[in-house]
Amino acid sequence: MRRRDMFRVGLAGTAGLFGLRQVKAGAVEEERPKVAYHLSDLDKVGFVLGNIKNHYDGTGGKVDIVLVVHGPALAAFKSKSASAAVSSRFSGLVRDGLSPHACANTMQGMDIALSDLLEGFHAAETGGVVKLAELQRQGYAYLRP
Repeated sequence: MRRRDMFRVGLAGTAGLFGLRQVKAGAVEEERPKVAYHLSDLDKVGFVLGNIKNHYDGTGGKVDIVLVVHGPALAAFKSKSASAAVSSRFSGLVRDGLSPHACANTMQGMDIALSDLLEGFHAAETGGVVKLAELQRQGYAYLRP
């Protein structure tokens, strides 16, 4: 084989390998976005739940969302006193995949048990702000509307 032909074969082989690498890289599934919503203001409960709904709708549900609630906002999620709008909206978001966490420090300070909250809550045992920092270390984007 002549040098020129050997060069062409080598070049074609290299291009083929490069092309395969691009196909494999393109075939890798993208990682789902992860978002942590921070809610502490009672007057923003409806607004934040609306933002989370819009976030699910805008991504076609392809997002992992954690809601961390502490302070006065936690009172809005007490099962016995939650408004019908908050209760309905919240349960729909939990069905969509929302993972809500209640600050254990706030629960203790307000004398609220996890069982007193709407269905779906988890306790942020180390506290709401600590949970938010942990989520950020795990790659969650932080949003405080």
